[in-house]
Amino acid sequence: MRHLTTLCIAVVILVSIGAADSWAAVGCTLNDPDRDTRRLFPESTGYKTHFITILEKGGGQLVRKIEERLGDSFEPVYETIDVPYAYYQIFKDKEHIGWVFGVNQKGEYGALQLILATDLKGKILNFHYQRISSPDAKRFRDKGFLESFKGLTLNDFLNYDPKTGKVNDPASPLSRIKNPIERNDIDFRATLRGLKKNLVQFNEFWIKKAMSNE
Repeated sequence: MRHLTTLCIAVVILVSIGAADSWAAVGCTLNDPDRDTRRLFPESTGYKTHFITILEKGGGQLVRKIEERLGDSFEPVYETIDVPYAYYQIFKDKEHIGWVFGVNQKGEYGALQLILATDLKGKILNFHYQRISSPDAKRFRDKGFLESFKGLTLNDFLNYDPKTGKVNDPASPLSRIKNPIERNDIDFRATLRGLKKNLVQFNEFWIKKAMSNE
């Protein structure tokens, strides 16, 4: 019985680890794209979904470029080179009016799913947590905190250092956004890192492409 119990525990642990790893390696997609895109862009009449991996867009060279702009190294579980990132191209009739996209970011209690809605140039129109496993989730999902990110662009995040958790430009609008909890800053720093990475990748995948086609 003792051996059987030990074997069962080992199997449970292995299954749990495998499930966590397989989930972590999956990109951050919307739970209900039809509903969510309409909620984020009430005027929209449709959307087109694109899936992109760093592997197919530039491989290791692109990883190094993104890491340099991010100011941090990729996390080996959540940020593998073959993770597919979903980009929802939003339309009003035939006019392209915006984007919705997200990333998985390691937080204190597991992965955060950070979803952004932006205009065509990457200015944040809306931000929300699709997933956050934290006893403080309600405070992070507070309307005032989420809306403090509206209007920000990648340029506002470039002075944020994920390694230190500091905004190196005190004049940056990002420096005025405060951690909504006092217990610690783990999920707050994870949020800022994830949003910066999200915007860096969007810039690499789409903004530079659009500029090269002009």
